[in-house]
Amino acid sequence: MHEKYQALIDFIKSLEPDVEKFYTKGQSAAGTRLRKGLSDLKKKAQELRNDIQAVKASRKGAKNEN
Repeated sequence: MHEKYQALIDFIKSLEPDVEKFYTKGQSAAGTRLRKGLSDLKKKAQELRNDIQAVKASRKGAKNEN
């Protein structure tokens, strides 16, 4: 599995305690941390999307050279 994808999965798993604290225990501070984490998740997902696009473009370029 690609490193960036695995990092994304690990990051999502790291948010789990705050999900539990916010929804089950009603801790508002956990909601704030969770929202920040989800914002970071969005950035990380965009980086992965950009990486995928770059790989696709390089493959297409290599294919056209042959």
